Amino acid sequence: MTYNQLDWERLQKALVVEAERGFTDLVGKQYRFSEFVCLSFGQPLPDSSLIERRQWQEMASRFANYPQLTLEERQHLVATASRFLAQIQQGSRGDAGNDSQKTTNYQLPITNYQLPRTTPVNQSNQTILLDQSLGNLPGIGRRGEYLAQKLGLYTVRDVLFYYPRDYIDYARQVDIANLIEGETVTLVGTVKRCNCFTSPKNKKLTIFELLLKDKTGQVKLNRFYAGTRYSNRPWQEGMKNRYTEGTVVAASGLVKKNKYGITIDNPEIEVLGDLEDTIDSHGIGRVVPVYPLTEGVPADLMRRVAMAALPAAKQLEDPLPVALRDRYGLMGLQDAIANIHFPADTATKQAARHRLVFDEFFYLQLGFLQRRQTLRR
Repeated sequence: MTYNQLDWERLQKALVVEAERGFTDLVGKQYRFSEFVCLSFGQPLPDSSLIERRQWQEMASRFANYPQLTLEERQHLVATASRFLAQIQQGSRGDAGNDSQKTTNYQLPITNYQLPRTTPVNQSNQTILLDQSLGNLPGIGRRGEYLAQKLGLYTVRDVLFYYPRDYIDYARQVDIANLIEGETVTLVGTVKRCNCFTSPKNKKLTIFELLLKDKTGQVKLNRFYAGTRYSNRPWQEGMKNRYTEGTVVAASGLVKKNKYGITIDNPEIEVLGDLEDTIDSHGIGRVVPVYPLTEGVPADLMRRVAMAALPAAKQLEDPLPVALRDRYGLMGLQDAIANIHFPADTATKQAARHRLVFDEFFYLQLGFLQRRQTLRR
């Protein structure tokens, strides 16, 4: 394989042979299977869309971890790569001279939504150092430090490079009339009615009901609280007083449909000053990060630790020169780290991920090429 031209036939053959030999990461004359495929997907993809190029580079990153995958995961990845290659080649042949068709294939579904008004994630002016211990971060303390160490996190730098494994996207504010089952969304409306009572079938279960309305309709929201601490009358009356008629609230969650109609499942709710007010909560109206955890480490703690560490991202030096970043349309490292943890929206999250995947593959490919030069000597 030359390093300025992609060898499609050889790449496809490598995938076929690897599958025939039982996904053992075969060793060739110069490279292992995973190294060869990783380098192949690192070649520029000609006549491709931005989405295709990003998927192409992410495929390279996935094959970089091939030796650590289980047999089932290897099978799935090889099959995915084969389908992806077929899709790219079929698109190249079928869309020749018809760019409008190619663009149409990658259009995202149109949804009527806007970005919720939210306050910035971290407005702290306190100086946070990269090598600072986590117990000294504001709002974390020794208990939080102890729990973070269960994840192998000891310094602020460790936290910055501990990326979320997934996200919950609440950064889409929709009208009630535009709720679609299966979407995660944010609503902003006014309370029409509120009720909070103990379940007649279970004295330890408290049911909180909220009827929310906006200019397009109304929706009933429910939350369930288990435990005797919620079944006492003062707590329930306090909830009713907090959500009186006319109170403006923001609610985020997964849209579901039950026998009573459309609703949001177990929503996170915040009281706002008015319809134009900003949302302060870090779990409402935003793209919420989901981190790899272990037993005894709560998700909200990891988010608070990441948030407290975020100001230190400004101290990171970007190893990639500006010319290289501009050439590949890459976000700066400081912005990428900030937005991989708490992106403003899905597009920003994807741009941050693109930069960090590029870094991972770039250094991996340099290592492969260095190894090749060493073998030649």
